[in-house]
Amino acid sequence: MAVEVVMPKLGMAMKEGSVSLWHKKEGDPVTKGEIIANIGSEKIETDLEAPADGVLLKIAVPEGEGVPPGTIIGYIGQPGEQVGTAAAGAAGAKPGENAAADAALPSDAAPAGGSAPAEAPAHGRDIKISPVARKMAEAAGLDIAKITGTGPQGRITKEDVEHAIANAASTPASAGEAAASSDSQASVGSTNPALAAAPSGFVEHAEQIPVAGIRKVIAARMLDSLQQSAQLTLTLRADVTDLLALQKRMSETAQKQHEVKLTVTDFIARAVVLSLKRHKQMNSAYIGDRIHVFDHVHLGIAVALDKGLVVPVIRHADQYSVLDLSRHIKALAQQARSGQLGSDALQGSTFTITNLGAYGIDYFTPILNTPEAGILGVGAVTDTPVYRGDELQRRSLLPLSLTFDHRVLDGAPAAEFLRAVKDALEDPYRLVL
Repeated sequence: MAVEVVMPKLGMAMKEGSVSLWHKKEGDPVTKGEIIANIGSEKIETDLEAPADGVLLKIAVPEGEGVPPGTIIGYIGQPGEQVGTAAAGAAGAKPGENAAADAALPSDAAPAGGSAPAEAPAHGRDIKISPVARKMAEAAGLDIAKITGTGPQGRITKEDVEHAIANAASTPASAGEAAASSDSQASVGSTNPALAAAPSGFVEHAEQIPVAGIRKVIAARMLDSLQQSAQLTLTLRADVTDLLALQKRMSETAQKQHEVKLTVTDFIARAVVLSLKRHKQMNSAYIGDRIHVFDHVHLGIAVALDKGLVVPVIRHADQYSVLDLSRHIKALAQQARSGQLGSDALQGSTFTITNLGAYGIDYFTPILNTPEAGILGVGAVTDTPVYRGDELQRRSLLPLSLTFDHRVLDGAPAAEFLRAVKDALEDPYRLVL
C-alpha cells in the first residue's frame, strides 16, 4: 500500500508550508531517510526525508503551492502501484476542500486513469487554482477561466500558468486583441516598472525563478519594513584594540575550561545588551499607535543561510554573561544551518544584530526587523593609524551602523545608544564583570 508523504508542522505558529524544491521526479526510486524535497514555511526551510523505501508514485503538491501542515503532498510505493484519483485529489486539497471538489465533479467524469480534465467553472472565484498560480496569472493579466488545469480534479497549477504565459508570448495578436494586450501590458507595467521598461524579448529570454519559501517571506518583510517605518541609519567606529587583546587572552581559557570559543560577536552582543538596559527606548517596538518599551532583552542574531537570512532569538539575553551568550549564539546558528531550528525560536526579538564583517563590508544600511525599533549592523575590523594625543598609533577600528525607527525615537537618543555600545566595546573589562 502506498505510503503518504505529508507536509510537516515546523513549529506551533506554522499555518502553511510549501515545497520549495522536489529533489525527485515521479517514478524515481527513493530510500527511507533520503532527502526528497525542501519544505519552507513563513520562517524557516528544512529538508524532508522519505518515510519509506520505494518509488515516488505521485507528486500531489507542486513546488511553490502553499498547503496546511498535515496535507498529503505525495505518495511512495512499489513500482507500478496505482494511486486512486480520490486519494490523489485529497492529497492536493486543503482540509475541508475535498467535499466541495467532489461535488463539483460531473456525474459522467472519467474514471481513474481517464484523460479528460475537469471543465473550468465560469466564475474566477470558483475555479480551483493554487495561490501561487493565481498570483502569477494576475500579474501576467491572464484570464484564469481560459486556462486548462492539469492538477488534481482540474486544479490550475503554476506550470499551467507558465505554459499559458509562454503561449501568449508566442501567439500573434489580432487587431482587436492587440489593444487589449496593450492595456494589459500597461497594467502589468504599472505594477512592475522593470518589466515595462525591458526591451522586446528581454523577459522571454531571462531565467525566471519563482519566489517561494524563505525568499518570499524575506521579500515581503523587507518591503513591509521600509513601507511601514521611518528608518534612519547612524554610523561610527569603535576602537576595539583592547577588546581584541582581551578576547585573545580569554579565548584560550574559555576553550579549555568551558569548551566555548569566544568571538568578537559575543562581546558585541554583551555590549548591546548592556546598552539596551541603559537606553530602554531603543529596546522597544512600534505596534499600532503605541510604543511598547520592554524591560527584558530578547536579542536576535542574524544568520545567513544558502537560501536566505534567518534571525534566531536569544530570550532574556540580559540575564546572560559573555560565555552564556556565546553558547546560545553558536547553538542557534548551528541549528539554523542544519535546518533544526523551529519557527518558535525565530519570533519575539526586541533588537537585532547583523554582522557582515566576514565579507569585508565596512558600513551598510541594515533594514529593521519590524516591529523592532533598532538593528545594529557590524562591519569588518580594520587596522588604521590613529592619533592618540600627539602619538600616531596603529589601532583596530570596528564600523557600526545603527538603523532605528524615527517614529519611536529621535536622532539624539539613538546616537546616545550607539555611543554607549562604542564606549562598552572600548572598555571591554566592563563586559566580563
